[in-house]
Amino acid sequence: MSADVAGGIALVTGGNRGIGKAFVEELQERGASRVYCGARSIADVPADLVSAGAIAVQLDITDPESVAAAAARCADTTILVNNAGYHGRDRLVLAADPEVARLEMEVNYFGTLNMIRAFAPVLSANGGGAIVNVLSVAGAFPTAFMGGYSPAKSAALFLSTIARAELEPQNTSVTALVVGSVDTRMAAHVEGEKETPRTVAAVGLDAMSRGERMMDTDAMAVAARARYSVDPVRWERSAAKAMRAGLLTTGRRPAR
Repeated sequence: MSADVAGGIALVTGGNRGIGKAFVEELQERGASRVYCGARSIADVPADLVSAGAIAVQLDITDPESVAAAAARCADTTILVNNAGYHGRDRLVLAADPEVARLEMEVNYFGTLNMIRAFAPVLSANGGGAIVNVLSVAGAFPTAFMGGYSPAKSAALFLSTIARAELEPQNTSVTALVVGSVDTRMAAHVEGEKETPRTVAAVGLDAMSRGERMMDTDAMAVAARARYSVDPVRWERSAAKAMRAGLLTTGRRPAR
């Protein structure tokens, strides 16, 4: 199964910044006939996106009423990009705030599930279409220094596979994007080389157009998955060492 961007009608969650904004821009450049930009506050949607034709939609993926309202308003959607996410940057067991892990699961897993459940019948009515889930290399294997974000994104990865199996009969494809280090607000504290959000969006839409089930979007994701497959124990010990050294986890801030 595959889907074309040109002439399609897309909704991007968390489309007001970072990778989400890049998806909105890439969809517009590739000829999508309409792009809905979902954000918890319409005021957060950049003016340049709106002036380029994006339609701002109020959307909180953790709120079933907000999701249902978006599904009703965007009933012509053929491409759903589940980009909205949250990384609390806290530990999982030895957490400063035990509620952070719950919120990470609520946004990254249940929020994505809310969107897929609400838009599956929308996509079916419009011929099938495609779903793209923006995930993380931290969800491809246990990553200690990512705390509760790692298991939440892992749950979303499993969700992607199961959703694809369930929705295949209605001709809806589901593509899971395994994202590494990208130059966004979420990764502002991370040292080293980072991919641009626009590159991730381009790779993601290419994968969707080919009907890919899963795609590593950048060099860091490819390298990390390769290292883990060769020696999982060494990777897990390295992740634990980074966590204990305080690397990559120097404070809490909102995700993309």
